[in-house]
Amino acid sequence: MASPAIQELTDSLPDGTVIVDADVAAAYSRDRTDVLAAGAPLAVVSARSTDDVARAMAWAHAHDVPVVTRGAGTGLSGGATATPGCLVLSLAKMNRILSIEPDDFVARVEAGVINGDLDRAAKPHGLMYAPDPSSMDISTIGGNIATNAGGLRCVKYGVTRNSVRSLTVVLADGRVLRTGHDTVKGVSGLDMVGLFCGSEGTLGVITEATVALVPRPAGDPVTLLAPFPTADAALGAVSAAMRLGADPELMEFMDRRTLQSIDDWKGTDFASSGGMVLSQVTGPDAAARAELIAEAFRAGGADDVAVSANPAEGEQLIAVRRLAYPAKERLGHALTEDVCVPRSRLAHMMRFIDRLAAEKDLTICTVAHAGDGNLHPVFIYDGATPADVPGVVWESAGEIFREALRVGGTLTGEHGVGTLKRRFLAEELGDVGVDVQRAIKAALDPKGLLNPSKALA
Repeated sequence: MASPAIQELTDSLPDGTVIVDADVAAAYSRDRTDVLAAGAPLAVVSARSTDDVARAMAWAHAHDVPVVTRGAGTGLSGGATATPGCLVLSLAKMNRILSIEPDDFVARVEAGVINGDLDRAAKPHGLMYAPDPSSMDISTIGGNIATNAGGLRCVKYGVTRNSVRSLTVVLADGRVLRTGHDTVKGVSGLDMVGLFCGSEGTLGVITEATVALVPRPAGDPVTLLAPFPTADAALGAVSAAMRLGADPELMEFMDRRTLQSIDDWKGTDFASSGGMVLSQVTGPDAAARAELIAEAFRAGGADDVAVSANPAEGEQLIAVRRLAYPAKERLGHALTEDVCVPRSRLAHMMRFIDRLAAEKDLTICTVAHAGDGNLHPVFIYDGATPADVPGVVWESAGEIFREALRVGGTLTGEHGVGTLKRRFLAEELGDVGVDVQRAIKAALDPKGLLNPSKALA
């Protein structure tokens, strides 16, 4: 029999909204960060409207119950991992595209809309939704906003924040805040939209958003794939290409260990090079701008530069990059990390990672969104379960975090802080930065109920 408090919650919401079965609730208790143990939720609310969320938050506030919000559970930093006795608030069923306004280049969506679904819905209007995390076909807009997610196209279009105009947010006590502007310009009041983007569920629950759409590039894209003798040469060529103003949509790097994992799986011979760069150019004069990049690659020492003659060939080249993560996962358990540095420091970071892997006898496979300086070192390790992460892996990840900070970078370019990086955050923000952010948290969530033990919570 449900407790009186849970019965009160159940009675306040539509039938079937509250889940108390422990086995079912367990399925909502973690994201893709399988190295962390999840707590057992008190219950799950599968919300279908902003009103459902507001009622659930008011109940949690009245009963001092912590709340962990989740979308599709695709996060990689532990941000949606349940804490013991929490209320898990799932927004996956809030999946309506409320409107697309082609004259204004905006869409209004609920938080549970899948990123790729919005992009496909915009296509008949000649528009697209630019943010494209690797999980775009399974991750939600709300989760993307909560982590300020990135993706391959960030080099051209920026991260999720660059595409968010306004938000509907349910605050910790159940009040509903609508903030931001659906217009291109709007400077009245503080930038609350920027505050909630990347807040990882610690300041409020994002239930709706108005997001910007952009014209879908005309013509066929031109894709380039270039192997280099060394990672240094590859990343130096990336910097040279970016200085030319060719405005690529993709600029991706894969290191030798990543290429070797693909070779081991598919029988290819990519690892004979020291690193590989994938780039793509779209829109007007794509062929001419792609040739500028190809010239920079050749001048930088590329062993060869493959240039697509049509979209089908381009997809074949991009397929090499898409093989990177599944190829590495075949090698053992994988801890996928995320740091971002100034583009000029990419080659230094790769040398640092290479030295670390050799000194610690570790397998670290690295890919990078090289155009914007975002590296993803992936630690491969053995163990009975993914949670059996060797101490040397955690220590080495910490060394990479600190080196990224030392050269002017950040702990995370797109995955978020979540649980995994919380203990390092003060090293980046400094004492004053931590004090200010905790003051904001205390103002919006004085009881500390929103996503406890995550980020600054």
